[in-house]
Amino acid sequence: MQRIACKVEYIGTSFAGYQVQPNGRTVQEELERALTKLHRGTQVKVVASGRTDAGVHAVGQVIHFDSPMRIPEDRWPKALNPLLPADIRIAASQHVTQSFHARFTTTGKQYRYKVVTQENVFMRNRATYVPVSLNLEAMREAAQLIIGTYDFSSFCAANTSVQDKVRTVTRCEIIQDGCELEFILEGNGFLYNMVRIAVGTLLEVGTGKRSPADMEGIIAAEDRSAAGKTAPADGLYLWSVMYAEPLFQQAQK
Repeated sequence: MQRIACKVEYIGTSFAGYQVQPNGRTVQEELERALTKLHRGTQVKVVASGRTDAGVHAVGQVIHFDSPMRIPEDRWPKALNPLLPADIRIAASQHVTQSFHARFTTTGKQYRYKVVTQENVFMRNRATYVPVSLNLEAMREAAQLIIGTYDFSSFCAANTSVQDKVRTVTRCEIIQDGCELEFILEGNGFLYNMVRIAVGTLLEVGTGKRSPADMEGIIAAEDRSAAGKTAPADGLYLWSVMYAEPLFQQAQK
């Protein structure tokens, strides 16, 4: 058996999330259906770097699976993409060792969140529309206060079962291109809804509901009620997943 790692892109709009569930179309279900068809009815299970919620997109989701098929490592996209629906695409693939695990060997992730301040039909369901002017400098000042190692309980959905909420954020940056804003958050791991809550809080800073200095107190409170609203799912993208040994280098050349 050969272990294959794949970089997966998908538009999350019509999915009930990544993980298979009793009701609702999911990314995992579509991937496993295509792999099972390719393997002539033999069921193939996939493991992902993590789950994404309903409506969340991915540019760099990583999965792995084991296969007895002797397909060259860079040919898996051509083998699988014709079997997948139009809103999922295998972007790259390579052979990995049996010790590789898409979820448990990650060293970090990058998420991006897209906001538009002017309605754009082509960005509908791909970005969140905020119909007010935003103070970019204030948001950038607040974003810098998120960088570091903290207990991020204030930025975690209250119904999570995770006990250890300490995470390290290494990058929190906001890029503007005309009426489009891109929030970039990178770190060693993220709690449930952490990025969306962080963005929602930063947007409240941008509209003047909070000051940049409030961010320190929000983090220190370690209480979900101290932070802002959870930003909608449609602006969120799982952008990339990092490992000790970089993947898909050949595909990126």
